[in-house]
Amino acid sequence: MTDRSTFDTNVTTVTRFVMEGGRKARGTGELTQLLNSLCTAVKAISTAVRKAGIANLYGIAGSTNVTGDQVKKLDVLSNDMVINMLRSSFSTCVIVSEENKEAVIVEEDRQGKYVVCIDPLDGSSNIDCLVSIGTIFAIYKKVSPGAPCEKDALQPGRNLVAAGYALYGSATMLVLALESGGVNCFMLDPAIGEFILVNKDVKIKKKGNIYSLNEGYAAYFDPAVTEYLQKKKFPQDGSSPYGSRYVGSMVADMHRTLVYGGIFLYPANSKSPKGKLRLLYECNPMAFIIEKAGGMATTGKEAILDIMPENIHERVPVVMGSSDDVEEYLALVKKHSAK
Repeated sequence: MTDRSTFDTNVTTVTRFVMEGGRKARGTGELTQLLNSLCTAVKAISTAVRKAGIANLYGIAGSTNVTGDQVKKLDVLSNDMVINMLRSSFSTCVIVSEENKEAVIVEEDRQGKYVVCIDPLDGSSNIDCLVSIGTIFAIYKKVSPGAPCEKDALQPGRNLVAAGYALYGSATMLVLALESGGVNCFMLDPAIGEFILVNKDVKIKKKGNIYSLNEGYAAYFDPAVTEYLQKKKFPQDGSSPYGSRYVGSMVADMHRTLVYGGIFLYPANSKSPKGKLRLLYECNPMAFIIEKAGGMATTGKEAILDIMPENIHERVPVVMGSSDDVEEYLALVKKHSAK
């Protein structure tokens, strides 16, 4: 029997997609180099995630990272892989990672013009129970004169050149947003080892029907958050209540929000008045993607992308998703702050 299945001979890979965009923008190709190296790291992490049990990559590595999370063996592997691939891409000069207390300054003979902020393995506390985890990244141009230093990463999200995340779920997906374009989704085809474009110019729904946050902190919520949840659970206008979905892995929760619409919240509370999620390598890249897709991302007081960071591991409150849902939340914040 002959195999009659179709075989696309003109697929759009992530490399081809970025190269075509760079050609139109008359770029140097350095961003393509960077993203190629990042994709190689993501493919390696994807493979490691899928064989973690067999390869004995589960379990605590015996240390705590700079933000207080226990470090798993996969975290260590992912961090090393990402940093090594970025350093060898000849396109980066400063790398900020969740796992490193200080920024990594790339050797002078390998330096390029980009600054990369990255969470190599987001949601790693979920590794042992096989919940989806991911990699989040944000890419800036170095804008200051002189030798690269940690301060080069302290830029507002509005300066982002590109941002994205990889989700290691039932398949491995790369979601990429570029300064000059929209949000595009690429699926890893294991048969050819390439990320293939599957969804172009993705837009989030104007209004969803799902809210996502950790309600275990309900005792510490601000009144605005408490009232917002009450409205979603017991709507007074006769509409259906919102569904509640919370994975506890930002990549998984945000990808579902992007695909289905709705709202994701990790607001400030009396226990964590500055929020918990990190600005540079969690909130900024996700906010960039959501805004590019037509949604909104806020702290409750200001747009996340407008914040001028003061340190590389700064935490901020975050509420993002469908514009109508975020606007409704902001109206309640305004109402309660006026009291």
